[in-house]
Amino acid sequence: MSVNSDLPEGMTRETMDVDVLIVGGGSAGLSCAYHLTSLLKKHNDEIAAGTRQGEAIADPMIVVLEKGMEVGAHSFSGAVLKPTALAEMMPDYREQGCPIDSDVKKDAVYYLGRHSAFKLPITPPPFHNMGNHIVSLSKLNRWLAQKCEERGVNIFPGFAAVEALYEGDRIVGIRTGDKGRDKNGQPKPNFEPGMILKAKIVIFAEGTRGSLFRQVQKRLNLREGKNAEVFEEGVKEIIQMPPGTVEAGQVIHTMGFPLHKSIGGTFIYTIPGDKIILGLVAYLDTHDPLLDPHRELQQLKTHPFIRRMIDGGKVIAYGGKTLPAGGYYSMPKLGGDGWMACGDVASMVDVQKLKGIHLAMKSGMLAAETILDGLLKNDTSEAVTSAYGRRIEESFVGKELHRVRNFHQTLSKGMMASMPLLALQEITAGRGLFDHMPVELDAKTTEKVLDVWGPDAWSQPDNQLPKPDGVLFFDKLSSVYLTGSMHDEDSPNHLLIGDGDICRTTCKPEYESPCVHFCPANVYEMLPSAGHQGQYELQVNFTNCIHCKTCDIKCPFENIDWTVPEGGGGPQYRET
Repeated sequence: MSVNSDLPEGMTRETMDVDVLIVGGGSAGLSCAYHLTSLLKKHNDEIAAGTRQGEAIADPMIVVLEKGMEVGAHSFSGAVLKPTALAEMMPDYREQGCPIDSDVKKDAVYYLGRHSAFKLPITPPPFHNMGNHIVSLSKLNRWLAQKCEERGVNIFPGFAAVEALYEGDRIVGIRTGDKGRDKNGQPKPNFEPGMILKAKIVIFAEGTRGSLFRQVQKRLNLREGKNAEVFEEGVKEIIQMPPGTVEAGQVIHTMGFPLHKSIGGTFIYTIPGDKIILGLVAYLDTHDPLLDPHRELQQLKTHPFIRRMIDGGKVIAYGGKTLPAGGYYSMPKLGGDGWMACGDVASMVDVQKLKGIHLAMKSGMLAAETILDGLLKNDTSEAVTSAYGRRIEESFVGKELHRVRNFHQTLSKGMMASMPLLALQEITAGRGLFDHMPVELDAKTTEKVLDVWGPDAWSQPDNQLPKPDGVLFFDKLSSVYLTGSMHDEDSPNHLLIGDGDICRTTCKPEYESPCVHFCPANVYEMLPSAGHQGQYELQVNFTNCIHCKTCDIKCPFENIDWTVPEGGGGPQYRET
């Protein structure tokens, strides 16, 4: 298809030639851009001083595309930052005003029964966080973007990359999405066609389940011989407490309640301003069709241990996202002709420690080092970009991921069943009894409601939402309001349903429509069918979407395709 074939007659797309094109304004992409400017300055200074032979690289055009309305608007994490990569990239990051909420001063792990709390006498090594920082990822990324712009990096917020452009199997650029189409896809009076950006090298740093890189890896078969991608879903709230009631710098993790039929845990971080960050993460390879992380988070707040901590507070922010959990064996091929992939889009998360920001940043830095090689040689073919994969393997990114390469697969067997196996992995540097343990696609693990819960699923306490009060307890729609999520109602629905009949005839009767539950934003509803008495039809409230992409991952029929909406749409995170 021609890149102009779907435009009004006489209209064409503007084309821009750039040197380096980075898709995604998160920690990986921004670190790539920032570190590249440092490398270029060092190279040019050495040329000028006569300590290096060759030619200076004069003012290459580096462009970062960000689909959010601004950098940080779609950034969401816990977040505890291990500063390894940041300190290497910018040794004086504190002096430069890095927005650190608090250094970690205390850490602890608790096991929660339904009404009890037991503190582990020794904090397990994976949960040691002394020396790390509690941060807001949205604030951190806005600050990184500012530092990049100060160095001449061009950042284009509100531009969604929707199509990779090829010459054979070489990626030569991307196309951004059109703006101003109505819900039927027709141009409105404010229509703006997307742009064509041609680049010497394209860096995919889209974050979890990157929709553009999914197209690329399918076309180029980048997952041959790799484990499938698997994911976890996280939700969190920020709770404002009364003045003088919160000691900043605490990191607490819990296991047990409220998750009983799913694997996962919770985190509690305290930050200045008397704020508590409360979050929950659940594995998406659960068998439970009724998994609802938002509901589980509300239930968590009913536990006596948590309730004492948050009593008198008010929830002021909410959000949700997925994170890649497959790790080392789920990493795709990382580089090819004209491209490389960094961070979450390439499954670079240590799920044992729930840490990924420092891995994303370091991967971006290593991509920058490879870009410099390519610019110096005027060659960005796979002969050059393949060095990036080797750099990842030899860095702490590859070593940390290799150390926990079988962790997710093992813990998915269940908390009790996995404990001796995990202990063996600790002894054998991550191997355990068997190496390269396989994973099962998250969409394929869901079982029928009757098989998991029996005939009275909705009468069981685990499936009850605590009564909302608009202060500490919220229904899902009220929580969505706190994300600031916005989409133009008269724009194309970016959530594509393959076969609506499956939702009505099979998914609702047998599985109770998992998308209604696992979606943290009340996007999906089953409403009485007008044409089929006694049955229900799926309604998609796409304007509620907060871009977590769980629906694309966990629908048991793989019947939902998350595509990029019009640039600028989605959540407007400020504190997360």
